[in-house]
Amino acid sequence: MGTTLALASEHVTFWWITLGLGAVVISAVILLLFLLELYVRDLDEGVQRVWDMAARVATQTATTWMLPKTVELVGELGTEVQRHVDFLVSQRSA
Repeated sequence: MGTTLALASEHVTFWWITLGLGAVVISAVILLLFLLELYVRDLDEGVQRVWDMAARVATQTATTWMLPKTVELVGELGTEVQRHVDFLVSQRSA
């Protein structure tokens, strides 16, 4: 009968050890999931900031396709202004 109680006591000890290890593992999993959630939130905020900046850049550069035409028109405007300057200089000399 004494060996049976010793075995039962040993089994109870193993159960307590198992429950303790289970509690440690569950605590570690909870901690890791919490850290993962923090990391994902931080990553989400970073992605949102990048998205917002990309939207602002897209808004600011939506008309860049018109730059070559703008350069051409500025050249023509410069030519026209030079014609006016030449005309006014010739009128002043006369």
